[in-house]
Amino acid sequence: VKSYNLSDVLERKRRVEEKKLGLKSALDMNLIGNFLDPQEMGAPGSEDTVVIEMGKKVGDAHVITVNCPDRTGLGCDICRIILDFGLYITKGDVTTDGVWCYIVVWVVPHYDSLRLRWSHLKNQLVSVCPSCSIYFVLNLMSPCPASTPVYLLKFFCLDRNGLLHDVTEVLTELELSIQTVKVTTTPDGRVLDLFFITDNMDLLHTEKRQEETRGKFRSVLGESCISCEIQLAGPEYECHQNVPSLSPAVAEELFMSEEFTDEDNRAQVLSDDMTKLKNVSVTFDNSLSPANTLLQIQCVDHRGLLYDVLRTLKDFDIQISYGRFSPQTQGHRDLDLFIQLKDGNKIVDLDKQNSLCSRLKAEMLHPLRVIITNRGPDTELLVANPVELSGKGRPRVFYDVTLSLKVLGICIFSAEIRRYTASDREWEVYRFLLDENCLFQLGSSSARNEIVNKVRRTLMGW
Repeated sequence: VKSYNLSDVLERKRRVEEKKLGLKSALDMNLIGNFLDPQEMGAPGSEDTVVIEMGKKVGDAHVITVNCPDRTGLGCDICRIILDFGLYITKGDVTTDGVWCYIVVWVVPHYDSLRLRWSHLKNQLVSVCPSCSIYFVLNLMSPCPASTPVYLLKFFCLDRNGLLHDVTEVLTELELSIQTVKVTTTPDGRVLDLFFITDNMDLLHTEKRQEETRGKFRSVLGESCISCEIQLAGPEYECHQNVPSLSPAVAEELFMSEEFTDEDNRAQVLSDDMTKLKNVSVTFDNSLSPANTLLQIQCVDHRGLLYDVLRTLKDFDIQISYGRFSPQTQGHRDLDLFIQLKDGNKIVDLDKQNSLCSRLKAEMLHPLRVIITNRGPDTELLVANPVELSGKGRPRVFYDVTLSLKVLGICIFSAEIRRYTASDREWEVYRFLLDENCLFQLGSSSARNEIVNKVRRTLMGW
């Protein structure tokens, strides 16, 4: 908070307290209805719900402040959006009384080429903030959001190195989210790509938005683009959602036990990175607060760390009363979180503590699984990440994997994204068949190790 103008911080906190006190008084007096204008109460769309303060000079962190009604999992949703926009959280603070929350995070772009539309980021953040007029005054369950339509983007073009990443980069810039994909290379060196996408701006039903998308692709693909079409997805989308067939051996390797042993020599532990990741500490302390359990985490830093922690707490239905995400120190992070169960009680049950501890350590150790295996005569790269209970997958995985392979000079013969259930969890599985015509001898264990390490380090932001 030291980087703030002190008077601005105090004024903002004063407004928060006034809103909380006013809302509580309204509820006490049973004043249902037009107690206050939602704009004055901090409802989504008001000026103070999300405030983004740009760094004063190049290299300075930008400060994002979220000031809105509280709900379980809100911090996770905010961190997911920030990760999806290609930003890295350097530090953060969150405080709530269970009624209103105040979140501050400092962010910097992770990608040098990132072209960020800050107004779109703000709109996305505002969209996940509860409406206080519904949340407080009416005290109703949030209405179920309308299902987002899925569109099929189909294009046919000549193949080249890095093509799939260039296409993915265009989708990312246009704020089009990939739900699943099917990429096939024909024997004559052409590529048929089927991307099932949703529009974060919810405008893809308009001809203007579709033409913008097609035009962007044509400008990137140039003369190699043969055709590009956009249409609402039909029954073929459900067909592409079918569970992939993984051999038992591959599934065991990909979804292996949460803990690794020093003797384990599988593909997931091919580098010193995994040894560093094993240095994680998760502790609980119920002696410091009468109402909350202190959760302390010390671990190696990676991009999306705060998202991984808050996603786990969200899935366990645990609320955060206060939290601090300290700046990185020699590649390590400290997190101090005062948490409680949804019923307002501390976490005193040892079985619940052990279950949460085990899951958090697993997320710190390997939030993403990366292996290379054989698929018949071909070499296949597989990447897997756990899916939130809400059904959302991890952002930018496809982007980072295709970027890694482009940098390594490896062409992708085919690619697909599927969902897979293992170990009582749902996983998002990315499958890439690698083209043998590259600088790497894909049958060599040392070459495979190098590819796995490059992909993992890119995903982890190292």
